[in-house]
Amino acid sequence: MIARSTRRVAAVCMALALLAACGKPATETFRATDVTGAPFGRTLALTDHTGKPRTLDDWKGKIVAVFFGYAQCPDVCPTTMSMLREVKEQLGPDGAKLQVVFVTVDPERDTQQVLSAYVPGFDPTFIGLRGDVDQTAAAAKEFKIFFAKSAGPTPTSYTVDHTSAVFVFDTQGRLRLFAGPALKAADYVHDIKLLLAGR
Repeated sequence: MIARSTRRVAAVCMALALLAACGKPATETFRATDVTGAPFGRTLALTDHTGKPRTLDDWKGKIVAVFFGYAQCPDVCPTTMSMLREVKEQLGPDGAKLQVVFVTVDPERDTQQVLSAYVPGFDPTFIGLRGDVDQTAAAAKEFKIFFAKSAGPTPTSYTVDHTSAVFVFDTQGRLRLFAGPALKAADYVHDIKLLLAGR
């Protein structure tokens, strides 16, 4: 009798546990691609638009969004940078915990002076990074991004084809997300809030 009662109680407890689990919301997932633990994007050491050497360690404690582009880019770069400004605004007080970093893939034209005018023009807290040709190639290789010049009518009027994704790091300085160009500001806000909550 006791064994039968024990089995009955165990069955009731299991049923209650299952019901409780069913009532819990499913764990939220990232809208960008989760690349946690990926063997790339581990280092970034370049000079910012004020002439100061920078590494990813400088922004530990913040969510860092890294985007590779160039100042004379006619479309995807200004669109992405404007969208990241919108993300910061939509985050409200948490916007102070987001650091946007723009890495030029056109160091020949994107001088320190050009980046100083271009990057903070989207938001005063945004930071532009540049290196020489070899350093730029090394950074691109580390992040596994593509970039290549496309000739224009004159030697200096070329465009640069490049990967248009954003790499998002958590507050511990770990690469967590690969955000493709289809994502909207609301998607970034959603994912950044998850990262800030410890996901």
